[in-house]
Amino acid sequence: MDVDVTAQLEELRARVESLEQGGQENKLSMVVFSGDLDKALASFIIATGAAAMGMEVMMFFTFWGTPLLRDPKKSASGKDMMGAMFGAMLPKGAPGAKLSKMHFGGMGTKMMRDLMKKKNVASLPQMIELAADMGVKICICDLSMNLMGFKREEMIDYPDLMYCGVATFLEQAMGSKVQLFI
Repeated sequence: MDVDVTAQLEELRARVESLEQGGQENKLSMVVFSGDLDKALASFIIATGAAAMGMEVMMFFTFWGTPLLRDPKKSASGKDMMGAMFGAMLPKGAPGAKLSKMHFGGMGTKMMRDLMKKKNVASLPQMIELAADMGVKICICDLSMNLMGFKREEMIDYPDLMYCGVATFLEQAMGSKVQLFI
């Protein structure tokens, strides 16, 4: 019998440590439901803050959060009528995100972006780049992609991006110290 005793011991040690912490690991699992600029910024600020504290972070983008991850420079062909309509009506990527309140026909969002630039606050695209550099994992909801007719080839290039369903997210969230819904 070929048994790796050292590996088994490490696995048991990790399980005991996890049980000592209430069965939860040093992870943050976050649902990003909104595509609003202010809520997306808050999501990435929390995600990068948690990553800076040494936490493993997984962001699950679903429904209105999904269009934030479309790449403005990419397009996809072969969409049905509803997919083409969703594609035209929803923001194409982070640069197209608008404030949830006080948008005022674009004036409020422009004022917020100008204020952020003036005060050296990172833009949403910069926050996404920072999250990628810090190893934040992003999962895009398969159901939302199918429902809205989005294609994988129109999404941003991101090192830890995957497509998954709610079961995968819940599996991650069950073992996380912190779970958030934004």
